[in-house]
Amino acid sequence: MTRADLNKEPDEVAGMFDGVAQGYDRTNLLLSVGNAPLWRFQTVRALAPKAGEKILDLAAGTGTSSAAIASSGATVVAADFSEGMLEVGRAKHASKPNLTFTHADAMSLPFNSYEFDAVTISFGLRNIVDPKQALTEMFRVTKPGGRIVICEFSTPIGGLTAAMYNAYLHLAMPAIAKLSSTNSDAYTYLAESIEAWPNQRELAAWMRAAGYGNVAYKNLNRGIVALHRGTKPLHDAEVG
Repeated sequence: MTRADLNKEPDEVAGMFDGVAQGYDRTNLLLSVGNAPLWRFQTVRALAPKAGEKILDLAAGTGTSSAAIASSGATVVAADFSEGMLEVGRAKHASKPNLTFTHADAMSLPFNSYEFDAVTISFGLRNIVDPKQALTEMFRVTKPGGRIVICEFSTPIGGLTAAMYNAYLHLAMPAIAKLSSTNSDAYTYLAESIEAWPNQRELAAWMRAAGYGNVAYKNLNRGIVALHRGTKPLHDAEVG
C-alpha cells in the first residue's frame, strides 16, 4: 500500500510517511505555496517557548518545527510514529543537543504524567485514528498550568475561499505532488483527511472535553489553517 485511508490504521499511516520522508520538507513547502514557514512561525510564537522548559512536539516528522522551538533554549522532544521521518530528523538536526527524537504512539505516550511544560502538534492530529484519545494523552503529560498549541488544517471562511481551496485540493495539489513527491498517492489521503476533519469550533470542544481551559483559536489564511490554544488548569495536580 502506498497511502493510508480514512480508517487511519497506525501501521499504514506510519508506512505512508516513511515513504515520503526524504522529500517531505521540500514537498510541504511547495504544497503550502510557501506558507509552511509562516504557519511554523505563528505556531512557535503561540507556544512561546522559554529556556529551561521541556516541550513535547508530537507528529514532529523531520523536526523542522522542533528545531525552531529548540532555538529558544527549551529542551524539545520530537516524537513521531514514523521511523523514517525520525531517521531523517536525527540526521538533519544532529547539531542541536537540546533536541531529541523519540518513536511514540500519540494515543499511548511513553512519557510520565506532568512531564512537559507545553505540548504542540502541527498537521498531525487528524492523522491519528483516535484524536480525542491523543488529546487526553497530551493533557496527561502536561504539567498543571502548562499549555497546548495545535496547528491544523481547518474549515475555510466564506464560500469563495472554500471553493478555491476545494479546487486546489483536488486539481492543483495532485499535480504538484506528482512532480515533487516520491509517493504522490499519499497526498490523495492528505486531501481526504482535510475534508473529513472537524471545523474550528468542534476541535475546540474536543480540547475542552479533554480538560483544557482557556481554549481559543485563530484562523490563518482565512481558516484554511487554524491555530488552537489551551492551558491545563493549575488545580489538576497529582493527588497522593
